[in-house]
Amino acid sequence: MWSVGVLAYAVAVLHRTSFGVVGLDAAHRFDASAGILASFTVLQLLVYAGLQIPVGLLLDRVGPRWMVAGGALVMAGGQALMAASTGIGTAVAARVLVGAGDAMTFISVLGIVATWFPGRYVPVVTQLTGQLGQLGQVLSAIPLVALLHGPGWGTAFGSAAALGVLMAVLSVAFLRKGPGDAKVPSLRETGTNLAEAWRHPGTRLGLWSHFVTQFSSNTFALMWGYPYLVSGQGMRPATASTLLTLFVLVNVVSGPFIGRLVARYPLRRSWLVLGIVALNVSAWTVVLAVPPPAPPWLLVLLVLCVAPGGPGSMIGFDYARTFNPPGRQGTATGIVNVGGFCASLVTILLIGLVLDALSPSGEFTPGAFRAAWTVQIGIWAIGVTGVLRTRALARRRLALD
Repeated sequence: MWSVGVLAYAVAVLHRTSFGVVGLDAAHRFDASAGILASFTVLQLLVYAGLQIPVGLLLDRVGPRWMVAGGALVMAGGQALMAASTGIGTAVAARVLVGAGDAMTFISVLGIVATWFPGRYVPVVTQLTGQLGQLGQVLSAIPLVALLHGPGWGTAFGSAAALGVLMAVLSVAFLRKGPGDAKVPSLRETGTNLAEAWRHPGTRLGLWSHFVTQFSSNTFALMWGYPYLVSGQGMRPATASTLLTLFVLVNVVSGPFIGRLVARYPLRRSWLVLGIVALNVSAWTVVLAVPPPAPPWLLVLLVLCVAPGGPGSMIGFDYARTFNPPGRQGTATGIVNVGGFCASLVTILLIGLVLDALSPSGEFTPGAFRAAWTVQIGIWAIGVTGVLRTRALARRRLALD
């Protein structure tokens, strides 16, 4: 059953990242600027982030089975609409549907993990869930791109829609509520759970941990990584796709290792978060200091250092689990999941705006990309400040308890 949940998440990641790998084709199909292209993904992430708390509340009431199946159908509808889209309006609506369905998937699969596995295994299984799900990026980077450049746009997105429908059927057939599920809260208890989850500094520490570790990795994978490698570093598209595949593999390999560290050293989780951020910052600093095109080995090193941000963000969910009782864990997980996606959508939008300002001809230049990636500095500063502040509050709360 867990494997069906992982597969559902992998398909959701395929849907989520599909627009990033077709960004250059979309620019020509819709005659869109960098800012408009960025707004597609920003809107998708805005919908995703905005629905996390409502989805978490609903998850605590109806369970993961119908949430995962419903999300798969909504995403399938969005991809079918994108397959037929020839204008910006319908394409935007398609990405809104993808964002809404995506919002229903991951935290629902985490609900399966929390109720079907013993607590000592949850950090590692959570990492495995997140990182195996990232194999969906491989599906978008290779088969989806092959369909796009072969049969064409409609076939590529139509195939993604069909896969979504299949996933909805499998979810209904195989997913079940776990034996450890808490009782269904009343409407009044639902509101109380939301307030108490937010008030607990451990939940907010999870949110800021998710915020600061995930956004650079997400921005690279969801929107600007592939265009940056092709237009900003002069890579051939096939080579750029290979690097994105390496990105996914690093996610998968590093996830269980991070999960074991979290399980073994639960009181050192914040230091692990800050270490991952330092790795991200160092890699980007070196790459952006080198005039493009950077040596291929340096771009490989960038991927190796940025990719662990995805597994690192899962630490935030462990904070939600350990600082909240079972009856409000879905709600707390939804709150945490807002962090990284809010940071991602802001970063994606800012990069698009900088690219538009520095590429008046519409062609993204290496110099424009080099300047655009520096917007991450402010987001890192905000995130690290949030982690340090809420860590102090959480430690104080633990001492009182």
